[in-house]
Amino acid sequence: MKTIKDKQILVGADFAGFPLKEAVVEHLKKKGWTVTDIGVQSADEESPEMFHRIGLKVGAKISEGEFERALLFCGTGMGIHIAASKCPHVHAAVVESVPAALRCITGNNCNVLAMGAFYVAPQMGIEIAEAFLSHNLGDGYEWWHNFYDFHKLAYDELEAFDYEEFKQNGFELKHLGEVELALEEKPE
Repeated sequence: MKTIKDKQILVGADFAGFPLKEAVVEHLKKKGWTVTDIGVQSADEESPEMFHRIGLKVGAKISEGEFERALLFCGTGMGIHIAASKCPHVHAAVVESVPAALRCITGNNCNVLAMGAFYVAPQMGIEIAEAFLSHNLGDGYEWWHNFYDFHKLAYDELEAFDYEEFKQNGFELKHLGEVELALEEKPE
């Protein structure tokens, strides 16, 4: 598997997300990242792949364990995110801010982050990517009792989720455990 620790990232963009992807990829390459790009390769590409096809291709590479994480780009980030999310083991988020990027990885352990070039300026896209790629589940919340355990349990239950089993169980989720958690204020 190509990992974040080894500075390996998968990216994909449609024609609308292409300009934002280019800005983020240029930055990452300057920082020593190896970028595998399986989306639109130029602004004037003839017959570029549609957003959902690129999202499915990226999602498949995450599902198959080829890459630990990926960045996706389209006009809104939403359509490409929906497509990637159709693949097993993909936990995707659409992000438009640095705090959202941090929370999608630190609280939800997302492995795919999507951005929309219609809404995210290039510098913001760079900062969002940096936040997503430089953190892991639980980072920054060590002070919050059970934060990691609570969110890891949620992640594990989502990974184990089987819709047919859920349906047969009267739409009740099979619990893999319990973790007590209350909102806590960060100490000064």
